[in-house]
Amino acid sequence: MPNSPSVDGASGRHRKSRTMSPALRRAAVIAVTAPVAGTILFGSSAFAAEKTVSTTAATLDTAEQKIADNLNTRVQDVRLGSTLSGVVIDAESKKAVWGHDATTALMPASNTKLATSTAALTILGPDHRFTTKVVYGNGTLTLVGGGDRTLTTADLTAMATTAVAGLKSAGLTTVKVTVDDSLFPAPTLATGWNDGYYPDSIAPVRALVVDGRHVTDTSLDAGQIFAKLLARQGVTVTGSVTHATADSAAVPVAQHESGALSSIVEHMLKVSDNDIAETLLRSTALAAGRPATFEDGTAVVRQVLTQYGISLANFEIHDGSGLSRSNRIPAQTIADILDLADDPANAPTLKYIVDGLPVAGEAGSTLGPEWGRFDTANSQCAVGKVSAKTGTLTGAIALSGLTKADDGRWKIFSFIENNSTAAPDATKDALDGLAATVNGCWA
Repeated sequence: MPNSPSVDGASGRHRKSRTMSPALRRAAVIAVTAPVAGTILFGSSAFAAEKTVSTTAATLDTAEQKIADNLNTRVQDVRLGSTLSGVVIDAESKKAVWGHDATTALMPASNTKLATSTAALTILGPDHRFTTKVVYGNGTLTLVGGGDRTLTTADLTAMATTAVAGLKSAGLTTVKVTVDDSLFPAPTLATGWNDGYYPDSIAPVRALVVDGRHVTDTSLDAGQIFAKLLARQGVTVTGSVTHATADSAAVPVAQHESGALSSIVEHMLKVSDNDIAETLLRSTALAAGRPATFEDGTAVVRQVLTQYGISLANFEIHDGSGLSRSNRIPAQTIADILDLADDPANAPTLKYIVDGLPVAGEAGSTLGPEWGRFDTANSQCAVGKVSAKTGTLTGAIALSGLTKADDGRWKIFSFIENNSTAAPDATKDALDGLAATVNGCWA
């Protein structure tokens, strides 16, 4: 495609190559091996009282000045409403090209997943895999959840086949089946969630689920499917599937490992999977030595961002997915997280965040044509040239990512809109237009 971004291998994402000063270089990996100490207090996250348009005092080149001037005009689009936080920075020089209430904290919707991904990759590591086990004891097979939101019926079938072979070799043809999802505490609602989220927008967060099914008790559901698979292979399952903590003396008979966390994060970002995001939040908390709760997971996210040097001024999150209507993050912070992920010094750990960003016009992603993205006269010229994380809640739409501008330099942008009275699709079109403006394709 003409003027498309340069790419690095099969990932389809760019990798900046630049020499960085020590002051800009961040540690590639942060090890958190003990519980996060204390509570971080935040400043006010209230919306800004008035809307102002400003550009940086830094000297801009001609191409950058054009971006700033065009954005100053286009941000007045009535479809964007009166509450917008936005920023554009040069990815190499760190120069602020444009800003609009950039430090005003707004509801970020699924842009929250960028913070969750940063913490998960840092604490768990990109190579981490989630293990689901089957153990046997006292005439019972117990399916033990390990927090794998990608577990499929095919995976369960393979585990059932292995378990059946073991049972038959021992002369056993009858078992009970239980499920153990004790890795995570009982599901609760996050601050800013409501009962209507279950099980449509998200399933109650449990450590065991199959095929990403949205049911009230995903663990029992997985156990019932497992029991049917056993029966199909000639093993009689007695009684109903129930919850039970596996006996420590139970014998392992089968297990399945997920794909690497790196690929899970990429998929989660590309399709904006809420369920995976919340599972990662709990797993991150556990790996940091804390309980697997919303509160402890978000505390670890804050600690990781702080240790990377990300300002938490006006930063407030209550979940990992961005479903919480109480979350508040400024556009500047989202841009800083993206800059962190795009930094070559952090590539071994965080490059998968950039790799997982949907590409404008990419079918099967949240920026695909099936969602009506980048398909207007003002944005369609940016198809294939913008990589960005979407975010959508009632009254909150966000778009944050990277693109190469007319000056041949990569720009990082974040636009977060709240409270527009326009139709959501119209607001998304306006945000796509802002991203296209950064790219330089909107004349």
